[in-house]
Amino acid sequence: MKAIRYILFGIFFSIILIKSEAISWYRIFEMFHFQSVHMYGLIGSAILTAFIGLRILGLKTAPKPLQPHANILGGLSFGVGWALTGACTGPIFSLLGMYLGPAAIVLVGALVGVVIYASVKSRLPHQLSKQWTSRKTVS
Repeated sequence: MKAIRYILFGIFFSIILIKSEAISWYRIFEMFHFQSVHMYGLIGSAILTAFIGLRILGLKTAPKPLQPHANILGGLSFGVGWALTGACTGPIFSLLGMYLGPAAIVLVGALVGVVIYASVKSRLPHQLSKQWTSRKTVS
């Protein structure tokens, strides 16, 4: 029963992505060339909706330490992948659902990226900073 709820939510989320043109390569192209505010408005409204939803539900997120190297490296790799493929992780499945075959290549690339991340995770800046702070002793 729980799986059905997740599947229905995924279908609903895909419909929203398709109708809002969030999966449109042209809209993403416009965003990366600063030609339109459509995607920025969409992203901003998603952040605002999540903020309000978390406040209404009374959920609190754990504060995360500032890790500039990890944020820059992660942001660049995500942004380059997004710009090259025209899709981030959520819309890949929406594109597959619309029978767009090249999205399967993007999905395989995303899965390869996950495997690469898992293999180099211990050498990345966010893991190194955690190891350093866990070894730090208080005198």
